[in-house]
Amino acid sequence: MLVCVQVDKQQQSKDSVYFRDGMRRIDFVLSYIDDKDGEKKQDRRKEFEANLKKAGLELETEDKSESEDGRTYFLKIHVPWEVLATYADVLKIKVPFKTNDITDKKDMPMSWLCTPYRLPEHVMQPEPDYFTATFDKSKTDFFLIEDKETFFPPSTRNRIVYYILSRCPYSKEDKDKKGIKRLLNNGTYAAAFPLHDSRYWTRSRDAKCESERYALYKYWARFSRFYKEQPLNLIRKYYGEKIGIYFAWLGFYTEMLTYAAVVGLLCFIYGVASFDENVWSKEICNKTIGGQIVMCPLCDKKCGYWMLSTTCSSSWQSYLFDNTATVFFAIFMGIWVTLFLEFWKRRQARLEYEWDLVDMEEEQQQLQLRPEYETKCTHRRLNRVTQEMEPYLPLTSKCARSVLSGATVLFWISLIIASIIGVIAYRLAVFAAFASIMKDSPTNKLDVVGSLITPQLATSVTASCINFVIIMILNFLYERVAIKITDMEVPKTHVEYENKLTVKMFLFQFVNYYSSCFYVAFFKGKFVGYPGDYAYMFGKWRNEECEPGGCLIELTTQLVIVMVGKQVWGNIQEALVPWLCNWWVSRSARNHPESLYSRWEQDHDLQSFSQLGLFYEYLEMVIQFGFITLFVASFPLAPLLALMNNILEVRVDAWKFTTQFRRPVAAKVHNIGAWNEILNMIAVFSVVTNAFIVSFTSDMIPRLVYKYAYHQGNESTMEGYINNSLSVFNISKFQPENRPDDGENPDWYRDYRYPPGHEKQYTHTMQFWHILAAKLAFIIIMEHVVFVVKFFVAWLIPDVPSDVKARIKRERYLIQEYLHNYELEKLKIQLSQNALIFSHVTSEICLHKGKVCII
Repeated sequence: MLVCVQVDKQQQSKDSVYFRDGMRRIDFVLSYIDDKDGEKKQDRRKEFEANLKKAGLELETEDKSESEDGRTYFLKIHVPWEVLATYADVLKIKVPFKTNDITDKKDMPMSWLCTPYRLPEHVMQPEPDYFTATFDKSKTDFFLIEDKETFFPPSTRNRIVYYILSRCPYSKEDKDKKGIKRLLNNGTYAAAFPLHDSRYWTRSRDAKCESERYALYKYWARFSRFYKEQPLNLIRKYYGEKIGIYFAWLGFYTEMLTYAAVVGLLCFIYGVASFDENVWSKEICNKTIGGQIVMCPLCDKKCGYWMLSTTCSSSWQSYLFDNTATVFFAIFMGIWVTLFLEFWKRRQARLEYEWDLVDMEEEQQQLQLRPEYETKCTHRRLNRVTQEMEPYLPLTSKCARSVLSGATVLFWISLIIASIIGVIAYRLAVFAAFASIMKDSPTNKLDVVGSLITPQLATSVTASCINFVIIMILNFLYERVAIKITDMEVPKTHVEYENKLTVKMFLFQFVNYYSSCFYVAFFKGKFVGYPGDYAYMFGKWRNEECEPGGCLIELTTQLVIVMVGKQVWGNIQEALVPWLCNWWVSRSARNHPESLYSRWEQDHDLQSFSQLGLFYEYLEMVIQFGFITLFVASFPLAPLLALMNNILEVRVDAWKFTTQFRRPVAAKVHNIGAWNEILNMIAVFSVVTNAFIVSFTSDMIPRLVYKYAYHQGNESTMEGYINNSLSVFNISKFQPENRPDDGENPDWYRDYRYPPGHEKQYTHTMQFWHILAAKLAFIIIMEHVVFVVKFFVAWLIPDVPSDVKARIKRERYLIQEYLHNYELEKLKIQLSQNALIFSHVTSEICLHKGKVCII
């Protein structure tokens, strides 16, 4: 007789991470909606779930009548000990075998100063420090197993479940059809995720539940904790090593930015404090000097002659970033970036030891072949190491896929370059229009901002905004293209997949975000010709000129707009969009009693954290790293802006992970992957770009050459620099298409050329070549100095701290010693048992023959 017992839903709380029996923990949840016409989906689910049971997993289904929407089924999965032990052995998971006996020497002088930034010890160290060894199912008594149910943390349990889910077949006819990822893509299941252990704002009512999510929110994810250290060990324990290393790197990067931000701020303060020493700006603003110099038009026909004094404001602004401190800061940042990378290696080495990642070799990654690789690679060959048949991609197919992938990337990079050329053409085309419009514009009459609103500023700002919009659109499109072509290449492992995608995305983003800054820094104003023989783009638009103060202030404007715009847009996208989506999805469930809103439904209503979610977090920070290193000579305050953003970014990411996203599947990595090489490449490249910015974009070198070589007088001063840096042109030689509509008597332009009437008229003077030689000499000297210091610092600082080396050696020694003693004890016990058995058998034989035997 079948007896049905109805449970009062009002009295049984469903906000739990256990099966109905209250004993077996829910390690993973699958959800689906049973469509009326979905017979194929039902058959797939039936076969898939049957195979999961064969693999040893335990399942429990929540009927749709129990769900909030009345349509969704939830399949809860539990991994019993035998399955955990088997796959922990397969995946070479490290577990504790002895308490760490090496004293931790962390006492630092005046450590009490750091007390306000510290978190409680139970949050920073959620579990004791152990020596660990690779798990072996046949030696379970060797390890410190107190309770089999809690021996493996939830992050390890859900990683093992996902490993099984991603390889479990769902078709009887075709065994190659397997994996939860394909079932999610074809709609068989709606979602697959591990559970959070509690609500984020309160502890779980279940005493057996750790409520680590609550602890993370309380001590880490709240914005009021922005000045506190991060509980990295708790993050690693809850989310896994991959996410833990990301937050360790982000926190370390933010900490190192503090030093760069302070030095950059001091350089800016120096610019403000030495304002009165800016002799050349005083000359520009002087009515008897700059007020008497009439300059040649900046564009054809529509642009009129203009007084040099009109650039008075921009000249003063440019001095804030274009002064002696700029050179010092450029050299400092070249050394800072080396210190950052070298100290990160040490920090990473310490984490690798503390988080049991030291011996995580590439061979272990081979155990985690992508299911897509196993499915799509129909060819098999013998692995020389394992002597087993394994899937592989033929060389011809691999080459064809790589060529097609490379061609696609080149096409999209060409598309970006084409769009940048379009923006440059816009700048050239509208400059004349702005000059014509602003000539009689009402803004000129405004007391405060009238002198600041110039055709150059209007062109620069509008072009930067257009460029930013184009960047966002191309970025949105290319992300999807990059993922598709990486899928097409069929990478072998997850690490290889992410590395390939990382390189593709960064190459694109590098061109996308930095190309406009490269144009302003190294091309604008460099190829303009001279009055009477101007250079034209496509034979139609006259190339842009820099103002007398140089293009540095425009590079600063470009950098601020793109960098700040990206950061603001990124934070809005990261925080606001998930919050709005979650608010909309869970709007009806919020009215239900807490006991009815089950833990699996709460997490189901959150946003899914994609497998590439962390990739985009790294990409955002590395792009920012490029801005503050490649072009920092033009804007010393860039590290300060990055620091302010990153302090917010750490907490936004923490809040997002803890409150807005489902719990990600834990993953194990031993470093930040391909990003290490990319950061090193940017570091080297930044030395070159900053040397060129100081030499060719700023006006530093021409001023120094004038001061020490061409100044007329006994003392080296900057008086007369403006007149010296300008050349004279006979306006009667203007071509008709260049001649402006109004008629004044100008004769000046920015260059070092001989005046009209000279035997070498309009050719470069000797001072031009002296300045060029000085610029090239500065580049060579700065690069060599910085590179020598960089390599010396890299050699001086060991990648692995000495105490970590000692701990690694100690652990390896203990593993060998303990295993030796363990095997010896087992052998003694076995020999003792064998002796007893032999004695017993011999006695039986003697008695059987009626003899007395003495043993």
